Amino acid sequence: MSTVLQHDVLIIGSGAAGLSLALHLDPSLQVALICKGELNQGATYYAQGGIAAVLDEEDSCAAHIADTLTAGADLCHEDAVAFTVNNSNDLVNWLVEQGVQFTRNTDPSQSFHLTKEGGHSHRRIIHAADATGRAVSETLIQRAIEADNIHIYEQRVAIDLITRQGQCHGAYVLDRNTGHVDLFQAKYVALSTGGASKAYLYTSNPDGASGDGIAMAWRAGCRVANMEFNQFHPTCLYHPEAKSFLITEAIRGEGGRLLLPNGERFMHRFDKRGELAPRDIVARAIDHEMKRLGSDCVYLDISHRSPDFILHHFPTVKARCLELGIDITRDPMPVVPAAHYTCGGVMVDQHSSTDIASLYAIGETSFTGLHGANRMASNSLLECLVYGRSAAQHMMANLDQDFPKLQINPWDESQVTDSDEDVVISHNWDELRRFMWDYVGIVRTNKRLQRALRRAELLQQEINEYYSNYKVSNDLLELRNLATVAELIIRSALSRKESRGLHYTLDYPNALAEAEDTILYPSKKEPLQ
Repeated sequence: MSTVLQHDVLIIGSGAAGLSLALHLDPSLQVALICKGELNQGATYYAQGGIAAVLDEEDSCAAHIADTLTAGADLCHEDAVAFTVNNSNDLVNWLVEQGVQFTRNTDPSQSFHLTKEGGHSHRRIIHAADATGRAVSETLIQRAIEADNIHIYEQRVAIDLITRQGQCHGAYVLDRNTGHVDLFQAKYVALSTGGASKAYLYTSNPDGASGDGIAMAWRAGCRVANMEFNQFHPTCLYHPEAKSFLITEAIRGEGGRLLLPNGERFMHRFDKRGELAPRDIVARAIDHEMKRLGSDCVYLDISHRSPDFILHHFPTVKARCLELGIDITRDPMPVVPAAHYTCGGVMVDQHSSTDIASLYAIGETSFTGLHGANRMASNSLLECLVYGRSAAQHMMANLDQDFPKLQINPWDESQVTDSDEDVVISHNWDELRRFMWDYVGIVRTNKRLQRALRRAELLQQEINEYYSNYKVSNDLLELRNLATVAELIIRSALSRKESRGLHYTLDYPNALAEAEDTILYPSKKEPLQ
């Protein structure tokens, strides 16, 4: 039977954004934190790089802001960039207070070790070796488990938001263990479900990155923006057994060289910054060389650094590669680009508030204006932390408002049956990810995008019919959300008549004089700019 659960705050997603929000809320508030699988299965846990913050005396907030604006190809919102950067030190200090063990310089009594990544003009990436996300995730999860007011629900999949008269009151949530759908009611609801890179055939993301929060918010009536900007990480390990294994950008920051199969360096032909160019430029350069040569991959080499240096700074990468027979102290790593980060998302303000009252979106689910047309490395975890705290502060400042008590009907599954045709889900899943990779990838054309749009529309018709007749499952819900987000990506890409940042089209290879966001409105299919 379905269950009705009441809380003050419902947080959908348990990465850095959701955990940060939960831990910044007043302990008197009852918080429900739900996640699809186990607590540590989100993208945060797998983040290797670090967190960008101004921690060095030779660095400055002005320089960090300028670097972010440059990487964003004139599409960043300067107020959002300044807000994020100016709060960076506070949130890094908060993480240290929570117990995150960041890497220090050789002498443990000295300051934290800072590395440098693509697009940054200074060393400003604080990290925990090459497993920063894991260190942050494990620490914040432990703090959440210890908090009496935070109630953790694992193996739960949100289906849809519950809205009445422009306000959000909760969500219907599938319990994967029982197969029943529960009703979670709350004064505030926050979407922190990550991005939608699973829409692509090759991705660095864990399995849960299916755009759930973006799709739910869109169906509920929220605007989304800049969905055409999908960041492809330049360096995912190319190996049949290396599912979604990312090679951290910090390797290039510490002198890693990109090589053709014949051992020749090539990045200098595409950008004077070489391997330290922003990700969009590096990914396009690799894609170009692979297609030019008919090669399955290129190579990333850090073997010119000492074995001790590599072991100290990149133990995770070294260990994983060794498992696959690659010794990175001697051999280059085969790498390919893979879908990595969704720069667009649900439109929010500085408090993470969406178009719907009582509904918030945080982290990769959201569009704050920070990333513009290309996310600069290591700004994403920072965004989760800054906007997670901001959302918590906004919720607590507005607790005295009237929250209508509504009678909401439980989920009705009396008219649906168990499916005996799950092959439909797996077939459509495969088709969607393949046409997104082939037609809506690193390099685009109008013809490819139109083909993708026709397939996305047909798939959604099939999926909606299936959804209406059969009991829901995790795979069906993810497919439904991915199909929705795929259409949003395609329509956004079709509307941008230029190449800018992560969106590169052969039909419009140049940037327009004025940069504008692409905003999609739920009430109509065509974007208004």
